[in-house]
This record gives sequence, structure tokens and C-alpha cells, in this order.
Amino acid sequence: MIDILNIVACLLTVGFGLFGFVAPRYTAAALDLAPTDSTMGLSEMRASVGGLFVVAGLAAMWIDMPLAYAMIGFAFLGAALGRCLSLVFDKPPVRKVIIFGGIEAGLAIWFLVANFRF
Repeated sequence: MIDILNIVACLLTVGFGLFGFVAPRYTAAALDLAPTDSTMGLSEMRASVGGLFVVAGLAAMWIDMPLAYAMIGFAFLGAALGRCLSLVFDKPPVRKVIIFGGIEAGLAIWFLVANFRF
């Protein structure tokens, strides 16, 4: 059962990453990011919000070892912690932080609890 849920969680990771990878303008708008005079922001969306998660999810499924899945969990944990820190210092839209952060925290918990041997 863990194997199947790992694949599902990886496919979610890849799916979410594809938004940033192939639709950076849509992703930027969803995250309330505004364009500037440069297209560097689109490059950042494709790289850090997109490609990073697409390749991490695909690589974990290819490697198919618990530590590979756990590493994705650590990445999601970092993202969720960043959102918590943002709540304290940045005062972002709470609803969006709860939704996006909740997804990140949920995936982090799954990947770590199911795959990391504490």
C-alpha cells in the first residue's frame, strides 16, 4: 500500500510542478506574483516551482527507494516551514497560505512518515 501511495504522492508532486514548468504565468498569478520589466520571474517559476518538483517526483519513482521519497518530503517540509515563517513576517493572504501550505505539509508528512526511518 505504501508503494501505491508513494506513486500517487509523486504524481501529485509532478502534477503541481507541471503548472510552474509549462504555465509559469498562470502559476505566478495564482501565487499573487506580479511581472516586472524582466522575464526572469518566469524563468524562476519554470525552475524552482516547476522543473525542480517535476524532476524530483520522476526521479523518486525511478529510484524507487524509501530515502528518495523521503527527500521529497524534506523539500515539502522546507516549503511548508517557509510558509509558516511568511505568516509571521509577511502577513500573506492566510487562506492561500493554509491551502498551499496544507498541501505541502500533508505531502511532507506522508513522504517522511512512510519512508524515513527515524
